[in-house]
Amino acid sequence: MNSIQLIDGKEIPVLGYGTWRNTDPKECVDGVVAALAAGYRHIDTAQMYGNEALVGEGMRLSGVPREEIFLTSKINNNNHAYEDALQSIDASLEALGTDYLDLMLIHWPVVQGHEEDWRESNIQTWRALETAYKAGKVRSIGLSNFKVEHLENLLPHCEIKPVVNQIRLHPGVLQTETVAMSREAGMALEAWSPLSPLPQMLEDSSLVALADKYSKTIAQVLLRYSIDKGYIPLTKSVSAARIQENFEIFDFKLSEEDLTVLDNWQWQGDVFF
Repeated sequence: MNSIQLIDGKEIPVLGYGTWRNTDPKECVDGVVAALAAGYRHIDTAQMYGNEALVGEGMRLSGVPREEIFLTSKINNNNHAYEDALQSIDASLEALGTDYLDLMLIHWPVVQGHEEDWRESNIQTWRALETAYKAGKVRSIGLSNFKVEHLENLLPHCEIKPVVNQIRLHPGVLQTETVAMSREAGMALEAWSPLSPLPQMLEDSSLVALADKYSKTIAQVLLRYSIDKGYIPLTKSVSAARIQENFEIFDFKLSEEDLTVLDNWQWQGDVFF
């Protein structure tokens, strides 16, 4: 699995297996096992997903050594503030059955109960991540869904710099300003829901032709788009065949012309992020 180096010196695989909405016990465990069997070494979960214990079970059943897996979780919205965040990190470690996380993120910057004091709430939650980092409970720390105003508030208060911003990124949702500021601060960009445009693209003859050009599926083209843009896509499925297919994206590269076509593609889907 290809990887990139984060600003703290750690290596992160460039393709992740996401587990959002994977709450059926068998599907979640089997999905993690299938992903690791296919070659994925980057697993993404969150306290909010309610499946950390299932993800941990899948990792153990896979037979892949823990040290070969890059494991991410995220602070739930109801765990903002210093003490609550610290306790939640311990709870995540226990649920996952591991003594460290490779990456822990603040899941959302503005959450219920902290609509008015989100600025201080994020600072205190980040303090907890820094404490966990210094204790060796998390090896890297970062952010999720932070836009420019949230970054402008938090970054001046960081003793330890965030290494990642995980945001929605795909053709039609480019988040140009947030991407630019995140990169300026040294953060890698993780792309959640990178396959969102897929249903619409399947009906677009020009994009079907683009996929045919590379002898790939449109889903594979979308994942390659993320990687060629320098993002780390997080793709999810509970189908072993689809999990394998999504991994088979390292034997081609999109041309600059085709990247531009996808950059300019107009998406008709929802814009919630």
